[in-house]
Amino acid sequence: VQLQACGGGLVQAGGSLRLSCVASGRTFSSYNMGWFRRAPGKEREFVALIERSGTSTTYADSVKGRFTISRDNAKNTVYLQMNSLKPEDTAVYFCAAGRIWTISQHLFPYWGQGTLVTVSS
Repeated sequence: VQLQACGGGLVQAGGSLRLSCVASGRTFSSYNMGWFRRAPGKEREFVALIERSGTSTTYADSVKGRFTISRDNAKNTVYLQMNSLKPEDTAVYFCAAGRIWTISQHLFPYWGQGTLVTVSS
């Protein structure tokens, strides 16, 4: 499966952005989908995860209550709604697809190219 992420940009602290990730192929609904991010000078980290049907989600503590992951299997798309953005949310955001329910990025075989989110103070 090929993934294409978009929706990044420059936003002021307290603002919102919605990231999208479109998948190719007809098997999108068989994958759990995750969002990860890599901040400048840091390792890539888990952000959010959604189960195949969209009924289960999990979030990193740092974004819980501010970010919402969702998916539309009819459109082969997963979203990340980001509200109350903080400067520390500045990062390149990646979407990923995998068949295992896990937040371990090493178990996701498919990755998008990343989209940059910059939050100014």
